[in-house]
Amino acid sequence: MEDATLKEWFTDDKYGLFIHLGLYSVAARHEWVQTLEEINSNDYQKYFDNFNPDLLNPYEWAKDAKRNGFKYVIITAKHHEGFCLWDTQYTDFKVTNTSAGKDILKELIDAFRKEGLRIGLYYSLLDWHHPNFKVDGYHPMRNNDKYIEIYHEDMGSYRKYMINQITELLTNYGKIDYLWFDFSYESRNWGKFVGKGSEDWGSEELEKIIYELQPDILLNDRLGLSRGVKTPEQFSRSKGMKGELWETVQTLNNSWGYDRDNNNFKSSELVVKQLIDTVSKGGNFTINVGPTARGEWDDQSKKILQEVGAWLSKNGQSIYGATSCDFDAPNNCCYTQKGKKIYLHIFSWPYRTIVLPNLGNKVAFARLLSDGSEIRFVDKKNIGGEREATDNLYKEVAEVHIKEAIDPSTLLLNIPIRPPKDLVPVIELTLK
Repeated sequence: MEDATLKEWFTDDKYGLFIHLGLYSVAARHEWVQTLEEINSNDYQKYFDNFNPDLLNPYEWAKDAKRNGFKYVIITAKHHEGFCLWDTQYTDFKVTNTSAGKDILKELIDAFRKEGLRIGLYYSLLDWHHPNFKVDGYHPMRNNDKYIEIYHEDMGSYRKYMINQITELLTNYGKIDYLWFDFSYESRNWGKFVGKGSEDWGSEELEKIIYELQPDILLNDRLGLSRGVKTPEQFSRSKGMKGELWETVQTLNNSWGYDRDNNNFKSSELVVKQLIDTVSKGGNFTINVGPTARGEWDDQSKKILQEVGAWLSKNGQSIYGATSCDFDAPNNCCYTQKGKKIYLHIFSWPYRTIVLPNLGNKVAFARLLSDGSEIRFVDKKNIGGEREATDNLYKEVAEVHIKEAIDPSTLLLNIPIRPPKDLVPVIELTLK
């Protein structure tokens, strides 16, 4: 189903927002807290009993997301803990049975859709609450022999449960642009247990039902079928394949869910550099926020995303709709390209000049993207000719460069000595 028309929005949008909200937000020490601490369902119940994000304002979230430059959102409908953020008819372990008392997923979808963002839903294939989900090495009860002896394994019933829930999500909530499954691990072998893959999930049947319900939807690659949008997590690919759909998904600190004591936050500059690097390889970049148990974005996350959004407000042309470039960028720089525009992202500002290989006699105009100001340049073609430099010192430097350059096809940019006040400065090159 990944034809050109379906790919278009995804390849243009580039920047997505992931939101992890669940019972683990109350625990506030990692979204895998239940299995990391091997908490049984009875003891985990306290998080269900105390789940009430009463300060959550869906329209404020959506407006912030739009203002900060996001084009699509992926919301956790159900994570590994099995808790459902919507009013599902197939389990009581759902948001409408908590103190929240309402369908939070519906409210979020409506709010983000109103702001023009594409809607993605995250659905975990794992479920540590469902009584028929087969215990494996990720399960919180993997070391509880008493539980393993009495639990009723029935993956057939669990597959039917998943189909029913996915059908709900794709029937009752309007157009869903992206369905993000997590995750297959067939190759895992813990000795006592083995992992799960496409046969355990019934992925072929599930995929068929999904496309029957919403033919225009995008799926990621975690159903174990070796297709779909590729989703490297917490790292970027060294390079992308031409025409291939992929996105890297990243956290702001070391946790997807709210983790009160985890202060290992990326800087806004690093997030921008990761975004640029990903787009320069033809991919999308999706960054996560884990709201607090009361439904707010923590101050540090808000600050980082606002600063990235401010950068995008001036330099977004180099990201949205852009992709990899056929030319090799100089050291400490990244190229993205959109038609006849090449965008040079400068990670480390050099002194006065930047030499661009293989762009001699190919560039008609250069400007600093943030303020639109001209960046003068010279190459062998225009020294002393059609763009003769009026600044003697500039002309002298240019002549030395051309005379001594090993490759006369290079182009030399004359940049300000003082860098612009941008997280990452961008120079736009317009090709002839």
